Amino acid sequence: MIVQQHLIFILYSLCASVFKVAGTKSKAKGSQGQFPITQNVTVVEGGTANMTCRVDYNDNTSLQWSNPAQQTLFFGDKKALRDHRIELVRASWQELTIRISDVSLSDEGQYTCSLFTMPVKTTKAFLTVLGVPGRPEITGFTKPATEGDVITLTCTTSGSKPAANIRWFRNDKEVQGTKEVNATGKSFTVRSSVQFQVDKRDDGVAYTCSVEHVSLSNPYMTTEVLEVHYAPHLEITHSLIIPQEGQYFKLECISIGNPIPEPVLWSKDGGELPDTERMIVEGRELTITTLNKTDNGTYRCEASNDLGTSSAEYILFVYDPNALGQHGPDHALIGGVVAVVVFITLCLIIVLGRYLARHKGTYLTHEAKGAEDAPDADTAIINAEGNHVHAEEKKEYFI
Repeated sequence: MIVQQHLIFILYSLCASVFKVAGTKSKAKGSQGQFPITQNVTVVEGGTANMTCRVDYNDNTSLQWSNPAQQTLFFGDKKALRDHRIELVRASWQELTIRISDVSLSDEGQYTCSLFTMPVKTTKAFLTVLGVPGRPEITGFTKPATEGDVITLTCTTSGSKPAANIRWFRNDKEVQGTKEVNATGKSFTVRSSVQFQVDKRDDGVAYTCSVEHVSLSNPYMTTEVLEVHYAPHLEITHSLIIPQEGQYFKLECISIGNPIPEPVLWSKDGGELPDTERMIVEGRELTITTLNKTDNGTYRCEASNDLGTSSAEYILFVYDPNALGQHGPDHALIGGVVAVVVFITLCLIIVLGRYLARHKGTYLTHEAKGAEDAPDADTAIINAEGNHVHAEEKKEYFI
């Protein structure tokens, strides 16, 4: 009896051991059959990156983060690398999350999360660091330029990763530039140039360099406003179309140039203004207070700057108001045009009437021509009668 009880206890213990070993193997298989789960991270230089490693099942097996140099950053909740920028966010059997602050380009690379089973399971996560481009600068322009100069504007930005894109605008219209990219360590220096010959139309024009990059929500921009010096150009405007005696009359000398051409000098017929009491000069304007016949002549304004001298002329003819009827010029012109049209119309009617009458008479005469060629009187009568019949058939009428 005692022997039977002893055998039953041995069998019970053996079964319990078998079940215990089987359970342990099942747990081990659950840990060893999976890999850590990670995600790639992209961050702007100077920003913060969170690196997370997870497992679905863990039986108290530790997780570890290592940097691209295979230095251990955290083993579980234990910090292994002395770097004040790296800190623990969350540590448990299923998750290990760390934070890297003030990320630099040197932090970029492949990070490793390890699950310490037998054997060790690892998963990689790539940290991409975007290099922010520096503010662009435009070089190559020294104010002022002179009309006809060839100018090369160069826009430069450094520190971008990947390389930034540069666009040029002339006021609001895009223009093409020549691009050059150079690597500086892990970042890039980008240059773009535009070359052109300036003229007076470029004075005051804004050339804008725009830097675009994936790290920027809005492009960086810088602008250079051109200053172009050019020789003056003058023209004269007048206040009256038909100046008459006794009227107030003004001439203005419009000058275009850079620097502004001044002073403006007025003259008449190659000499000084003859009557300074009635002829008043104020800046660019010449005013004649009361016109008379003696004011007839050629008026000239002249101005200059560092690049040259220009002039413009106006021929003044003062009309006698008594010699001009009220609205005379307009009525005379209209009357002359009407007279010409009426005369031409009458001539056409007369010529057309004579032409039609002449052709109708000739046609009927030739119908009776056979009577004139007959050898005797009897034949002539017969031919005339026959032709007359045919003439009635062939006669045409003009309406």
